[in-house]
Amino acid sequence: METPPWRDRIRTEDELLEQLELQAEQARKRRAEALKEGADELGSVYKLAKDLGLSWTAVANAIKKYTTK
Repeated sequence: METPPWRDRIRTEDELLEQLELQAEQARKRRAEALKEGADELGSVYKLAKDLGLSWTAVANAIKKYTTK
């Protein structure tokens, strides 16, 4: 089996990267929605962050950046 030309390999990899970036963006939005639900359930972003072992600013920023509500 012959290796495809480098231009074709670059095009294929670029398409894959684009798909992965889209999937990562969608995952960040779903994660932020789950974080928001967790903060609502526990009563605060601080309590959620403590429960998850994350910084509260990272949790708050993710919620703010990736949720629409």
